[in-house]
Amino acid sequence: MNNLFTRKTLDNGINLYTCSTDKFKTITICAFIHQNLEKDTATKTALLPFVLKRGSCGFPSSRLINRHLEELYGADFGGDIIKKGERQIIQFFIEMVNPRHAGAEDKILDEGLKLFKDVVLNPVTEGSGFREVYVEQEKDVLRRNIESLFNDKFNYAIERCFQEMCKDEPFSIYKYGSVSDLPEIDGENLYGYYKTVMSSSPMDIFVLGEVDEEQICEKFNRLFSFERQEKKISTSIVIKDVERERFVEEKQDVNQGKLSMGFRTGTRYGDEDFYALMVFNSILGGGPHSKLFQNVREKESLAYYAFSRLEKNKGLMLVSCGIDFNKLGKTIDIIKKQIKDIKEGRISDYEFESSRKSLINSYREAADSPPMIISLYLDGIINGVEESIEEIIAKIQRVTKEDVVRVAGKVTLDTVYFLNKK
Repeated sequence: MNNLFTRKTLDNGINLYTCSTDKFKTITICAFIHQNLEKDTATKTALLPFVLKRGSCGFPSSRLINRHLEELYGADFGGDIIKKGERQIIQFFIEMVNPRHAGAEDKILDEGLKLFKDVVLNPVTEGSGFREVYVEQEKDVLRRNIESLFNDKFNYAIERCFQEMCKDEPFSIYKYGSVSDLPEIDGENLYGYYKTVMSSSPMDIFVLGEVDEEQICEKFNRLFSFERQEKKISTSIVIKDVERERFVEEKQDVNQGKLSMGFRTGTRYGDEDFYALMVFNSILGGGPHSKLFQNVREKESLAYYAFSRLEKNKGLMLVSCGIDFNKLGKTIDIIKKQIKDIKEGRISDYEFESSRKSLINSYREAADSPPMIISLYLDGIINGVEESIEEIIAKIQRVTKEDVVRVAGKVTLDTVYFLNKK
């Protein structure tokens, strides 16, 4: 997809990004409301999209919302919380069939936009707050959602590693907040917080599909016309040097040890070396071709799974393995050896070429997914980068082994977290 989004600013300061293309038979609209990730507000922010989805003035219940979506040829609507670096972002989306393919002219688009606007801007209220029964029900759902992480040992070990690694940093805060904050939240104070968020938080709206860009801008200017005084949110990221390697062990009733190793890379999205870091990560643990898969899992049979992944908005890398409890020391040693080998240039042609091809194929697949296209462009906005998927692929193709060795030299182990049996 060669064309980038066209940016326009609505009269009240909301950024509107449109990309008109006939590649897809759908029109996808996403709204992102940006917040600094902060302990005092994380739980309230996390609760908002779920309360708002319960009903609006025009569609006061989930059942009425779903019925209207069915009338729009099965349009899909949702909301959630995403965490990118040290930002907590409220997301709403609606995906509907292109009216041209349904013979409905602009009716589907207009009705879809009406629902979208109504849920985001006109929530159901009673008295001076949200409908209390909706708030209490969604508080219970959020509590169970937060608590369920404990039972998902795979993701629990990853989250705990980042929490230990980034203690006293905003990144350590869980995207859904904390159960301990829920009792203090009610319909009235949550509604007051909602009005503050909507009137002052930076907001980006994306439209991807076959649309008239001038008309869609006029529609959003009309529908999203409300007073705002946008405040700036922090664009800086907490970056720390590793003073010493830390080991954290936690014991639970588990059948398999979960090893997570957190690294500071010194490189994040927007830095010149970022694409070399992507290739480094792929060589290390990005698939069946990787050193972790081949050496830790296959040759040594130390791990049931082994992979690495980047947190590109923060400049972190995580290695995750499921291992037998008595193989911790040997597994850590072999993982460290794989990284040392890359730093010293011991990268085979197969590992290097397979890593680049794997990354390029993943981006080509992303180019066929409207949500992925929008997510990638949102990453660019957050990090001050404007590039198409084709430009990203071209940069990956230009990465050399020497580039990988250079960027590997900046990667430093910060925290080893092990979930052990009692």
